Amino acid sequence: MHYGFDEDQEVFRAELRRWAGKVLAPHYQSDDKAAEFRRQCALAMAQMGLTGLRIPEQYGGQEATAVIAGIAAEEVGRADFNAGYLLINTALISDILVRNCTEEQKRAWLPGIACGETVPCIMITEPGAGTDAASLSLQAAPDGSDAWTLHGEKTSITLGMAADRAVVLARTGGPGARGVSAFWVDLADPGISRSPFDDLGGRAIGRASIHFDGVRVTRADLVGKEGGGFVSVMQGFDYSRAIIGLLCLGAAQQSLDEAVQWSRDREAFGRPIGTFQGVSFPLAECATYVSGARHVCYEALWRKDTGLEHSAEAAMAKFWAPKLAAEVIHQCLLTLGHVGYSTEHKVGQRLRDVIGLEIGDGTAQVSKLVISRSLLGRTYAP
Repeated sequence: MHYGFDEDQEVFRAELRRWAGKVLAPHYQSDDKAAEFRRQCALAMAQMGLTGLRIPEQYGGQEATAVIAGIAAEEVGRADFNAGYLLINTALISDILVRNCTEEQKRAWLPGIACGETVPCIMITEPGAGTDAASLSLQAAPDGSDAWTLHGEKTSITLGMAADRAVVLARTGGPGARGVSAFWVDLADPGISRSPFDDLGGRAIGRASIHFDGVRVTRADLVGKEGGGFVSVMQGFDYSRAIIGLLCLGAAQQSLDEAVQWSRDREAFGRPIGTFQGVSFPLAECATYVSGARHVCYEALWRKDTGLEHSAEAAMAKFWAPKLAAEVIHQCLLTLGHVGYSTEHKVGQRLRDVIGLEIGDGTAQVSKLVISRSLLGRTYAP
């Protein structure tokens, strides 16, 4: 059993950390204050190959492993947590399109994502359907033999204000998951309007409600088979949940590194505060928990790369890592004291930001349901 990264992975990690510290980190706080997603961020990440990590080379991507994508998420999370949402979206949506689209669709859609020209988002959640996503009600009304018109609302859409295209789940058939199809929708359509949220954290990602008023889509826009949209999209979340975990842990690790250095530099009663057990022991606990959660996340990604079942491990990563990251960052803020409580320091913003991923892309309750069914079997679990 080998717990370390190989030479290429270590080189990638080191290079990305240097790049993210130089290119992404300086904008983390200013983008939050502006509450706006910078298009230059997408282009810069594309130049680094980050928006095409999971896209095959013939469509302009890197065709990287899931583990490499996890390393990227962790390092981006250290520098600019909110830039990591673009990494999550491009990786998840690319995975969905690669698995379900025709060759013609892949050639038309994937290069734009890889080069950063197309900022994508995914639209599942509705005002009346969040966790119970199979009950969504956005209607795709037939418009001839090979077309539909979309009517309704999606809400809590990450990058909803900035995105150019979206994978949209809509109801083409009867009730339940089998009545749901997925479409690749141009968000410049005049029948689409957007309304931003004013959020506690993640202010740079433009979370939004999206209204559809007769937006026309055709069979050429269909992702996969009619009625197969729910299953094809949900299969991608096992992978993205581990990516989310590592994004959160990256923010936690950066905060921990800063708190450790502060404990060396700050003096009280004539000595560094790290020499007091009340300061050092909580940091030791944080380091232990972060290390354990990181292993869970990378195991899920390794299992995906090797073709092994990884739903339970991804669920463990999703419910534990964001919760743990919030707790660790909170402890780091307390360690920094009045310095950490100031908005001039990044640790407070990280705390606000990671809380959003305790909610988004699957609640802790859903993750625990997946884990319990893996442990007990569906007959003996909720």
